[in-house]
Amino acid sequence: MNKNFNTTINLPQIAFPMKGNLKNLEPRIIKKWKNLNLYKLIKKERNKKKIFIIHDGPPYANGNIHLGHTLNKILKDIIIKSKIFMNMNVSYYLGWDCHGLPIELEIQKKYNTFNIKNNKFRKLCYKYAKQQIKKQKKEFYRLGILTNWNKHYETMNYKTIANTIKIINKLIKLKLIKRKKKPTNWCIQCKSSIADSEIEYQKIKSKSLYITFVVQNKNNFLQNIGCNNNNFFENKSIEFIVWTTTPWSIPGNCAIALHPKFIYALYQTKKNRVLVVLQNKKKFLTKIFRKITELHCFQGYQIKNVFVNHPISQIKIPIIIHNYIKKDKGTGITHIASEHGQEDYNISQQYNLKGINLINSQGKYNDYLYIPKIKGVNIKKATKYIIQELKNNRTLLFIKNIPHKYPYCWRHKKKIIIRSTSQWFINIHKIKKNILNNIKKIKWIPEWGYNKIKKMIIDRQEWCISRQRSWGTPLPLLIHKKTKKIHPKINTILKKIIKKIKKKGPNFWFKIKLSKLIKDYKNYKKVTDILDVWFDSGSTCFSIMNPKFLKNKKSNLYLEGSDQYRGWFMSSIIINTAINNGIPCKKIITHGFVVDGEGNKMSKSLGNVIKPNSIINKFGADILRLWIASTEYHNEINISNEIINRTIDSYRKIRNTMKFLISNLENFDNIKDFIKFNNMILLDKWIIYQAYKTQKKIVSLYKKYKFCQITKEIINFCNKKLSNLYISIIKDRKYIIKKNTLPFYSAQTTIWILVQIITRWIAPIISFTAEEIWEYIPQKNKTKSIFIEKWYNNFPNNYENNVTNYKVWKILMFVKKKINKIIEKKKKKQVIFSSLESKITLYVTKKTFHKIKIFQHELKYFFIISDFILKQHKKNNFVIKFKKINSIKCNRCWHYVKNISPKHHICSRCIINIYGKGEKRLFF
Repeated sequence: MNKNFNTTINLPQIAFPMKGNLKNLEPRIIKKWKNLNLYKLIKKERNKKKIFIIHDGPPYANGNIHLGHTLNKILKDIIIKSKIFMNMNVSYYLGWDCHGLPIELEIQKKYNTFNIKNNKFRKLCYKYAKQQIKKQKKEFYRLGILTNWNKHYETMNYKTIANTIKIINKLIKLKLIKRKKKPTNWCIQCKSSIADSEIEYQKIKSKSLYITFVVQNKNNFLQNIGCNNNNFFENKSIEFIVWTTTPWSIPGNCAIALHPKFIYALYQTKKNRVLVVLQNKKKFLTKIFRKITELHCFQGYQIKNVFVNHPISQIKIPIIIHNYIKKDKGTGITHIASEHGQEDYNISQQYNLKGINLINSQGKYNDYLYIPKIKGVNIKKATKYIIQELKNNRTLLFIKNIPHKYPYCWRHKKKIIIRSTSQWFINIHKIKKNILNNIKKIKWIPEWGYNKIKKMIIDRQEWCISRQRSWGTPLPLLIHKKTKKIHPKINTILKKIIKKIKKKGPNFWFKIKLSKLIKDYKNYKKVTDILDVWFDSGSTCFSIMNPKFLKNKKSNLYLEGSDQYRGWFMSSIIINTAINNGIPCKKIITHGFVVDGEGNKMSKSLGNVIKPNSIINKFGADILRLWIASTEYHNEINISNEIINRTIDSYRKIRNTMKFLISNLENFDNIKDFIKFNNMILLDKWIIYQAYKTQKKIVSLYKKYKFCQITKEIINFCNKKLSNLYISIIKDRKYIIKKNTLPFYSAQTTIWILVQIITRWIAPIISFTAEEIWEYIPQKNKTKSIFIEKWYNNFPNNYENNVTNYKVWKILMFVKKKINKIIEKKKKKQVIFSSLESKITLYVTKKTFHKIKIFQHELKYFFIISDFILKQHKKNNFVIKFKKINSIKCNRCWHYVKNISPKHHICSRCIINIYGKGEKRLFF
């Protein structure tokens, strides 16, 4: 282009940077939000609007935040910010779960001792948790989270602990809490009972033992099963074969069980033994014995008052009948150790069986008369002694190593055991019907969440809420030394304790002497257990969500990882149902876990851990935010360098579109220069209509929490509707046409509206970039932050009358697509180098001709060519003829024209735009 014409071209003037430079931009924006006290400002603006509350499920106050934390907090932040644009009064406060074993272990490791006095130990745990909260809070701050940074909650706060104990008091009044001795999951490393939610299953190989239990009263057994040939069995040993993968539990055996409906068979071996197993297990026996003979069959229900010898002690134990026996595993005969299994305990209660608990809290055997060597020995090491004793008694039939799933403590990654201890339980069975009714009142997203929680509740009878640890909310109860019953005046006593704990903290309970609490102190002892941490966090809907804190007792939404079905979701629902037969929230959303690009769980051993700060420090938090918003977050969420690079590409597409729009708003006055919709150029009306339709979709998707679809809608709009179509068309009008004319201001008004609209769309997701764009938008009386705004709603009501018939646009788009294909082919063959070198003749039928003839003089701008001719065709519709234009190129507009002015060296159109009133445009 001749330099003389540079100043006549309306080139972009606003220097919105092409590169985000987010790692430098974002801290500046955070400082701006802090100075504005943005959360408080938004609350003030929407004080009387409809309230929306997300109750934050507390992360654990230990260690740096990881990608799971990042995912969770950013999803919540996107929701909160979208609700702001819906003009709602949002409330969101961060919270932390502070109690539990991991912090205890950190303190023990730090001070390299287990001998710190408990009160001092708890103080050290408290101090450590405070430091961790401060660290995590700073990291959450860097993500651009919108919350009240001057206010958060902690489960270790004195008032919170006091409020949690209030709930215990209410549950006691409702007779839902009971102390009893029963088998519980026990971690040897934790030295405490652990909840089902703290267990994960791993595939292992372990010894599978097939053990025989010899029938004592043979005649009675044979009579039961209708086998009258007693003489045949006189010198034969009848033995039931039991299968187990926990040989350590055999010393605690108190019965064996059969299924009432299963068919069992007696098989004779060469060695004059008669073995009893399921009839369909004959092949299994033939692998051990070359030849066996089936003698008789019977069903389990036929067995009554039959006893067998314990395989080690030879003590008489009963055969019992129960439906829980499974056919697909073992022999169809199960050994019952009432102290070492949940089902075993339930069956034993039904049959009034008494077992013995031989294993202590460290996983070692107490004194066992029949195998003296195992006293004080760990169960793993003791297994060899048990096997040897079984061999000595000729009751070990067969050993085989088999793969199977075994429960592990999720913290220590060590096998757990089940041992009988005295614990405190909430009776779930008593309120189960109410719980099942209440979960129907909650909207579950995804919908399968309802069936998942329903099954877990149906399968659950009790909740063990006590733990034998030091760091936690105390269970401040008094029990009688002999009767083991709770003090009859416990409700009054708890009220006093609650008041003291609120002021002095939980150490008050551990330090106070009983003589200062009750008169009959000699008959009672203090419970030194602490509460399950899930009880702490599940109680926060009462201990935290009170009028002084969030002005509401029921939140609109819980959003946590899918592991919280057995954790926070479950505990919150149980406690709410128990206290007031209510629900903790209106909706529950779950997200999956972050995995690497191959779908592997992130772990140090695999070396695939990606830290959030590594991405933030290199690319910026907005890239993390866009990655999260672009995922189907209900499933596992993959991350890798390739995925991050794809996210960066998507970010660039949005940013580059916004750069063009902002850069072309130079000197625009949104009051003086604003063109009303009815007076706009047709193409401008069309794109605003497209934005209107897209916004309706996006707002609807925000309401449905479908962020992945939102990002697709935004990127598609930026690419297809704007970059590839509208922007490419209006460049000619915006750059070439005379300033201060209607076509020029129509373009600028449209661009200004589009920036307003799109900035709001992206603000909940890429918040820092949206705030940066807001700073660049020329606007009088502009608010201090994009987040004080609502969705753009200055749309006219009569679109259909102003934007032209939909079918006409469909025709124009169809033709444009076909012309573009022809031009691209010509460019590839180097026939032309620019679309402006094209002359297009379009032949259409009479019907089509009359539909689009009104546009014919401006269609060359729509198709971005130099010459366009519209003609009628009798038969064929949409026949396109291409011709390379044989004309002169204008040095200013680059269009090919028939004549160039000798005086000005430019085309007549450019002369009008520079020296005249400017060209007229109606459509494009």
